[in-house]
Amino acid sequence: MTDATVTRVGYQPPDPIGHPPLYDWPPRPVATLKWLVTDLMFPWGFFFTALAVMTWKWLTPAASRMQALSPGWMGLIWLRNAAMLTIVAGLLHWWLYTRRSQDLEYKFNVRWPATDSRKFLWRNQVKDNVFWSLASGVTVWSLYESLTMWLWADGRIPHAEWGSAPVYLGLLVLGVFFWGTTHFYLNHRLLHWGPLYRGAHELHHRNTNTGPWTGISMHPIEHLVYFTVFLLWWVVPAHPVIFIMTGFFNGISPSITHSGFDEVILGGRFRITAGDQFHHLHHRYFEVNYGNTPTPLDKVFGTWHDGTPEAHEQFKDRRRAEKA
Repeated sequence: MTDATVTRVGYQPPDPIGHPPLYDWPPRPVATLKWLVTDLMFPWGFFFTALAVMTWKWLTPAASRMQALSPGWMGLIWLRNAAMLTIVAGLLHWWLYTRRSQDLEYKFNVRWPATDSRKFLWRNQVKDNVFWSLASGVTVWSLYESLTMWLWADGRIPHAEWGSAPVYLGLLVLGVFFWGTTHFYLNHRLLHWGPLYRGAHELHHRNTNTGPWTGISMHPIEHLVYFTVFLLWWVVPAHPVIFIMTGFFNGISPSITHSGFDEVILGGRFRITAGDQFHHLHHRYFEVNYGNTPTPLDKVFGTWHDGTPEAHEQFKDRRRAEKA
């Protein structure tokens, strides 16, 4: 890591955050295809797609069993989701924070998680985050997933099968990422409304210095809003693989984007993308970057911060104007 990419606060990626070529005009089909494969899907998109397929095949109760709501099979879904989140977030935390394998290299914030702060349960940021993620986050996520599985298994919502609609469902795999990021922007703006922010979302924003367990460390009210992302599949024909992917993308991928590190270094040389600087800036400044770059709604509504000093000056000018 060179001095040019380090500030007194932490790692600063050298390039401004840009919007995907998918939204360029005139269209750039080659650049868009490259972005879809190498940025949107590689590596984490492919990982969650493969994980969803395997989970549907081997770690999900039979459809006949899910035709009736039952604590038994719903509890299994909770255990499966809790285990998946614990493996991903736990390994990232162990590698980056317990072992500190790369120290501060590529870390957005030079501070480490708080271990003596009254704003966290047990005065410990990591324990607080683990509690809210598992006790509330996985519970609400699994409840929405279970209800969606039940409605599907009982024939109460539209179906789509891979044998009869492979192209449609293949496109829907990509659609999970665009729907998830669009929904995130919309529910996130709602959660910054005063009463909801003070009553719920403020708990997540206590984490100005994020880590893997911060991802879905939220108030139960926020979880109830956040995981309404499943409701689209109550009206749009889909398949359980899509339901599971929706849960993984919204329940597990935040542990990666909140990891606090732009890249994870493995074996001394191999680097894998991890933390999301775009969302890190939201935790730092609160009033910018409410969404995600795959659906750049912040560009449309004037809250885009590209990480440059110029963007920060514009942000400060806007804040001063609002207070005037």
